[in-house]
Amino acid sequence: MRPTLDSYQHLAGGKVRDLYIVDDDHLLLVASDRISAYDHVLDTPIPDKGRVLTAMSVFFFDQLGGVNHLAGDPLDERIPQELLGRALVVKKLQMVPIECVVRGYLTGSGLSDYRSTGAVCGVELPPGLVESSKLDEPIFTPAAKAAMGEHDENVDFQTVIDQVGEALAFKLRSEALEIYISAANFALDRGIILADTKFEFGLDRDGNLVLADEVLTPDSSRYWPADGYAEGRVQPSFDKQYVRDWLTGESGWDRHGQTPPPPLPDEVVAATRARYIEAYERISGLNFEDWVKP
Repeated sequence: MRPTLDSYQHLAGGKVRDLYIVDDDHLLLVASDRISAYDHVLDTPIPDKGRVLTAMSVFFFDQLGGVNHLAGDPLDERIPQELLGRALVVKKLQMVPIECVVRGYLTGSGLSDYRSTGAVCGVELPPGLVESSKLDEPIFTPAAKAAMGEHDENVDFQTVIDQVGEALAFKLRSEALEIYISAANFALDRGIILADTKFEFGLDRDGNLVLADEVLTPDSSRYWPADGYAEGRVQPSFDKQYVRDWLTGESGWDRHGQTPPPPLPDEVVAATRARYIEAYERISGLNFEDWVKP
């Protein structure tokens, strides 16, 4: 018989995920249908979003191989019935306090930094780049993790060295770039550009570096359709950029003001859900309807 969620102690909650203690060595990682934008958790959930994020992470953990934090399959008997499809049993790790961001294209905060300084996180880039320019090679642009409700701060590589030590900093950069290149090639073969993504890593009791949290989901990555790609303009996307654009455009909300974001209308919710599912199905080649249901 499966346990109930209240049999586990709640350990921590983030914008999208919650962690519960399973035992001394394992945690229950639960992906919710919450969606965040501009450091706000929106009042309106996106149905099935937690299941899509979990399905995509499981697919890529399997696809990538290597060492990751999974400690059971999506039907693990330690997962409560009501959470099947959006929860995973994972290894307890000492998390590295760095967001390992890799960019293959210039957009978002990277573009803003480049326009101000000609560099992103201290990585000098050639002049003349514009919105959505493809970089000559992917770059590692880390961020220091912020408390919930605050914005992660882009930092240079020296800051990472100062924070975690030289050996671990170089290993984080090497692992993140290698995973990005592999995933970007995989996605491009399926007609999708992986513009950028972020990874999180932890250390196990033996000091081994372990890929953790979510991986290559539409929450942690920018996915663009390859057909129709052209630099110099914002690309259509399969991620939550659609929600960001609605908030700062049609809704009239001021992201720099003190007013919280407005509720999402039904059509934006439906379109966002469809984009997440399409990203999963196009990249994985699997039917989302076949993914684990509670």
